[in-house]
Amino acid sequence: MIEIERKFLVAGDFRPFITQSTSIKQAYLCKDEQHTVRIRITDAKAWITIKGKPEEDGISRFEWEKQLEQQEATALFERCTLGKIEKIRHLIPKGKHTFEVDEFLGNLKGLLIAEIELKHSQETFEKPAWLGKEVSDDLRYTNAALAESQQIPCTSKQKN
Repeated sequence: MIEIERKFLVAGDFRPFITQSTSIKQAYLCKDEQHTVRIRITDAKAWITIKGKPEEDGISRFEWEKQLEQQEATALFERCTLGKIEKIRHLIPKGKHTFEVDEFLGNLKGLLIAEIELKHSQETFEKPAWLGKEVSDDLRYTNAALAESQQIPCTSKQKN
């Protein structure tokens, strides 16, 4: 139940390497210093997820997830008041891993964040040429913070 994830801005053309894309909408029921509770809905599935605050390494944190029926998720989604986001998640294999590139829509359009899940915090991985600055320990780039602020941290949107 510990998620180990590193996040990066996208600084190059990743599109030729996409193997799958999924539309996602997510919203937050609860957000405080210790945890967030979110509802995530795709065309095919839906989940409720509880995430803890990042641990000292900045890339590990508690995560619990349960799949929901679409009807349940939609009812909960409509009650979320702490921010909503929509994005397209692109899957890109690289070596032994798969990067997830989130292409944000709406007010966050232009923001591209790549994530990679690891088995342990010191695990190495192949970095694709399109990978930019690491933002794993920058809490402004969490989906919960982005949903709440609806602004892109730093000075400009990422462009391809």
